[in-house]
Amino acid sequence: MDYDFSNKVVLVTGASVGIGESTALLFAKLGAKLSLVGRNEANLRAVAAECEKQKGVKPLAIFADLGTDEGIHKTAKETLEHFKRLDVLVNNAAIGARTSILHETDMKIFDDVFRIDVRGVYLLTKLLVPALIEAKGNIINISSISATVVAVGSLPYGMAKAALDHFTRLVSLELAPKGVRVNSVSPGITVSNFVKRITGSTDEQYKSWLGEVSKQIPLGEPCVGDDIARMVVHIASEHSRLVTGTVVEVDGALRFNTASSSHLVSQQIKH
Repeated sequence: MDYDFSNKVVLVTGASVGIGESTALLFAKLGAKLSLVGRNEANLRAVAAECEKQKGVKPLAIFADLGTDEGIHKTAKETLEHFKRLDVLVNNAAIGARTSILHETDMKIFDDVFRIDVRGVYLLTKLLVPALIEAKGNIINISSISATVVAVGSLPYGMAKAALDHFTRLVSLELAPKGVRVNSVSPGITVSNFVKRITGSTDEQYKSWLGEVSKQIPLGEPCVGDDIARMVVHIASEHSRLVTGTVVEVDGALRFNTASSSHLVSQQIKH
């Protein structure tokens, strides 16, 4: 199955690491013109340089905090001024949090998670929808099986991702008559620095944990960034031209292993 994004403009948020980095690199290999957003300037420059190596197309690198209105407006403004259009918006930027039980949770954690994972997506999408309507483009939100798997320790994050999934459904209905598709990709346990960053785990601790995780996933292994990136590209392509309002899980069937999925999501956050 061939994918060609030549002359397509793709905006990827949270592109400096993990799933965002993998997604940016795959779109670059397929010829896309990229607008890449991140908070870590050194990492983002490195990712942009790797993307340029793929097809010789230099990405636009935007250093912005999507937890602020200023950063969101900057992202939308610079992308449209530079490329004059937008075909694909990948809302990937997010933060996670490990929390204790409800009555012991600091409200700042809740506010931080919702400001970036929900409000940031809402506002950035709002600002870019006119360009997406003009291009008959599409939106892909990166969610998580935490939206449906109930686990101790994931309260604000799980709520935020559930909100994101319903945002996908609602906006897909609004924009379908305008020719814009909206979908979510929902990863399961994914190998990245996301958990290590939250928990402060060492490389050896994380490697050991992933080994235990693999035994509980029905397909036998966790996802890597490329697994999610390939699904994002497929949904963004014309091969999925009538797919909208969906939440596509990429989790090795972990969500069906009810007891294990709850335990692993909890451990992913608390580990």
